[in-house]
Amino acid sequence: MSKSILQNNKVCYLTGRTDSLHMHHIYSGSRRKSSDKWGCWVWLTGERHNLSPDSVHFNHEMNIDLKRTCQRQFEEIYGHEKFMEVFGKNYL
Repeated sequence: MSKSILQNNKVCYLTGRTDSLHMHHIYSGSRRKSSDKWGCWVWLTGERHNLSPDSVHFNHEMNIDLKRTCQRQFEEIYGHEKFMEVFGKNYL
């Protein structure tokens, strides 16, 4: 697994907290391995990951915002064509 392209420290990406952290793969399902390989993941508290209605797994807007942020950062590093090659969907 590669280092996250969105954060350097093991803290919740959304809250800055350091307790009960879960790793969230920004592009999941068939794209989970690519998320690992290309660093498209962040640390989230359980509440922000999948343990509450206000979590990335249950809040569509939050999920899409995170995907867009990650795509922008990925494209800053590797370019749009590489993003489309790896993930196959444009979230912007």
